[in-house]
Amino acid sequence: MLSPFAGASWLALAGGVALSLLGPSRSAIAAGVVAAYAGFCGTVLATHRQRRTRVAALAGTTDGATLVAYASQTGFAEQLALQTATALQGAGMPVQLLSLADVDAGRLAACRQALFVVSTTGEGDAPDSACGFARRLLAGRADGLRELRYGILALGDSSYARFCAFGHALDHWLQRHRAQPLFDLIEVDNGDAGALRHWQNHLSALSGGAEIADWERPRYGDWVLAQRRRLNPGSHGAPAFHVVLEPRDRDALDWQPGDIAEVGPCHAPAEVARLLARLALDGATPVRCDARDLTLAEALATRMPLPDVHFAAMQAVPPQQLVDALSPLPHREYSIASLPQDGRLELLVRQARRDDGRLGLASGWLTEHAAVGARIALRIRANRSFHPPADDRPLILVGNGTGLAGLRAHLKARAAAARRRNWLLFGERSAQHDAFFADELAAWRADGTLQRVDHAWSRDGATPHYVQDALRAQAALVREWVQEGAAIYVCGSLQGMAGGVNEALTEILGEPALRQLADEGRYRRDVY
Repeated sequence: MLSPFAGASWLALAGGVALSLLGPSRSAIAAGVVAAYAGFCGTVLATHRQRRTRVAALAGTTDGATLVAYASQTGFAEQLALQTATALQGAGMPVQLLSLADVDAGRLAACRQALFVVSTTGEGDAPDSACGFARRLLAGRADGLRELRYGILALGDSSYARFCAFGHALDHWLQRHRAQPLFDLIEVDNGDAGALRHWQNHLSALSGGAEIADWERPRYGDWVLAQRRRLNPGSHGAPAFHVVLEPRDRDALDWQPGDIAEVGPCHAPAEVARLLARLALDGATPVRCDARDLTLAEALATRMPLPDVHFAAMQAVPPQQLVDALSPLPHREYSIASLPQDGRLELLVRQARRDDGRLGLASGWLTEHAAVGARIALRIRANRSFHPPADDRPLILVGNGTGLAGLRAHLKARAAAARRRNWLLFGERSAQHDAFFADELAAWRADGTLQRVDHAWSRDGATPHYVQDALRAQAALVREWVQEGAAIYVCGSLQGMAGGVNEALTEILGEPALRQLADEGRYRRDVY
């Protein structure tokens, strides 16, 4: 993708430098290069204009479309909704973009997937444009929402007592009418960039892992891939790896359990080599990229690819201008599995595959393409909604697969603080091949850090057994722990596990009690 800021400024720079410094014979060559680059920029900028035109018509798109609805007081929510719709449309998804004022119960009932971008104004009120929606729907009932899956981006200002209140009211109303959340509501405090990146990460997942460029140019720190080992050799599941990263700057060792590592991935070296060969460019050419001196090959490894239709124009573009014109690859998020006092950042990464069989962008980079000792671009995002409780209340930790990463960080912190009322329920495929960190868990069980561990091995019995089944089997004990003040933390896959666990907890505790736990911060989830 071409950076939206690049075209005109780089064209002017290329033309001015080339034609003023070169002699007459070379000026003709430079003019040809500039003309080719002008065609390249013109083509892509025309694409941007066409996209804006298409977005203006999105309100009329209905068949099978994802509804993107916004409630905006100052225009910021509308802007983010437009960016959301454009990103999904660019990933090939049909989208309908509407103001919440134009959404009624019938439209929601006919919709299968909806994303809401809503602000809160005053002391917890809906924006003026959404007051009618709030009066018509939030105070009443709506039928037929069981098939609706939704996500909410709630904008607000935490200096107000009822922070993001309208977003939460909408969330509660949808859940009360049996709509299914795609992921937990995302709060955005005064335009917090980290929360917006988290929203974008969900958009990428919803579009099947599409490479959606970050809305804000990323600023990563430098880390080094120190260790990597596969945790599940012989498993019929996708390979999962324990990845260890060390910072070049020790001050970067600063996070809490529950926080997220945002990784800036790179293309596989073989893919970069193929691109350079097609463009007939020398990968060793020095360029500046993200305020660093790199080779052209290193720079292109971090950039979004362009469709084939642009290759002819790209072949005439000087390497530096090519790099400047391309957007950075999107980040990917991983739960952090370690503590700062460990002196390193640890991840649990499962390999993903694209439709064409290639490894996923970030999982492939971390588990195969990056050599041990390679630089890893990474930044840490605070994830307050999954931070540990401030007191020593009991914890029920529920997860599956690589979700053990986020739970492991909490257990490490609890062990360090000698807080021993901890119960882990963990699900994976088989005890023989998929018992991640088994020795560590056994040690915590032996020293009392873990009072109880329940495993759910889905492939070891005659019938599948999942972590939600383990919860149901211990329903009385779950109720007992909750009555004693326990908080429930869930980490792992959004599809299957998160919904299954929520359903099991609803059966065990009752919907009002589970909602109260969430309101009190005693039911927290990090699901993806």
